[in-house]
Amino acid sequence: MVNERKDIKYQLQQGYKLQTLIHLVNKETLKKQHEKQKNNKASGIDAMTKEEYSVGLEERIEDLLVRMKKFSYKPLPVRRTYIPKANGKLRPLGIPAYEDKLVQGCMADVLNEIYENIFLDCSYGFRANRNCHQAIKEINQTIMTKRVNYILDCDIKGFFDNVNHEWLMKFLAETIEDKNFLRYIKRFLISGYMEDMKYYETDKGTPQGGLISPVLANVYLHYVLDLWFEKAIKTKLKGEAYLVRYADDFIVMFQYENEAKMVYELLIKRLAKFGLEIEQEKTRILPFGRYRGTKETFDFLGFTHYNGQTRTGKYTVGHKMSKKKRKLKNKGITKWIKENRNLYKFKEMIKQLNKKLIGLYAYYGINGMLGELYKTYYHVIYALRSSIFRRSQKKMSVAIFNKILERQPIAKPKIYKDIWNWEMKVI
Repeated sequence: MVNERKDIKYQLQQGYKLQTLIHLVNKETLKKQHEKQKNNKASGIDAMTKEEYSVGLEERIEDLLVRMKKFSYKPLPVRRTYIPKANGKLRPLGIPAYEDKLVQGCMADVLNEIYENIFLDCSYGFRANRNCHQAIKEINQTIMTKRVNYILDCDIKGFFDNVNHEWLMKFLAETIEDKNFLRYIKRFLISGYMEDMKYYETDKGTPQGGLISPVLANVYLHYVLDLWFEKAIKTKLKGEAYLVRYADDFIVMFQYENEAKMVYELLIKRLAKFGLEIEQEKTRILPFGRYRGTKETFDFLGFTHYNGQTRTGKYTVGHKMSKKKRKLKNKGITKWIKENRNLYKFKEMIKQLNKKLIGLYAYYGINGMLGELYKTYYHVIYALRSSIFRRSQKKMSVAIFNKILERQPIAKPKIYKDIWNWEMKVI
């Protein structure tokens, strides 16, 4: 893949369209995708597991490649399921069939190799060597070092469900000229989904849950939003303006309020052209920055960002866990404790609980968040103690409970990411 990567980069640098890509979906890359799959992942409508597919793997992959060459391979509909969102609603996910996961994974790898040479620096989601902490760091430093006075806090209504297939294929064709590769992308887009044993067609959207969906979403918004803002909008503004996007979540930071309002109106029209719509109830322009010491806040990537001060009285951007996320996380941990208190011995239960907590700390553990994380830590102790008291046939004192925790301690919070340093550090 190293030579292929160099060849892709060279062709793009020379301004060529990429003509031969489908051969990158081959026995070697399909096997690698198979190795990447986890044993406990949810199955699609084929109910196929990694363990089952491993039996006769060589023959299965050979058969798949033969069908792909004959174009008789057609992706199965994804199995639709739902996960809770922070607002209490449910987010639809599409789980592909096992074989489709392998093909999607190979094609997604190719697309990532291509578009990492094309995407702009303002996008952070689902990209190699980029993450949410870098996006937050960029926002943090932009507000504190640039002339930022206003924030356009945006939300796209049902983005993944409304991606226009025709426009997406046109965007891909700007760079890719391999018709067979594009044909299979289109087949994935229109494969439909199954819910309650009923088939539904899909004439728009790219289902969350598919391995190829994140990069396709980035391609779509690269052309619809990123390039438009950088080339058509930013150059016409008198003041400073900065876009930071993570998948379909984004904010725009402005120097002047009138330009923020103007871009907002243009953005509505721009998105409508490509089948997208602003969620107006969740979109607003607010004063924010070191020259606007307001109490206004905005939420982005699970954090609430606010105007704050350091101990020495200097301006800083403060961060805390958003109320919606905190409520959802606390509720989820409490539910997990109740459901698992009779399944595990106490020692094993704490071990599993700590894994969940460390994952949460690793995400929210940025500078200034230690106090916030301790709120979660104490909530977990309270939920655990309440659960044990209810389960115990004999009354247990707080002192005894504390002694138990001394032997099997709950993981304490710490700061994992230093977003105040120019070079991002893991602490």
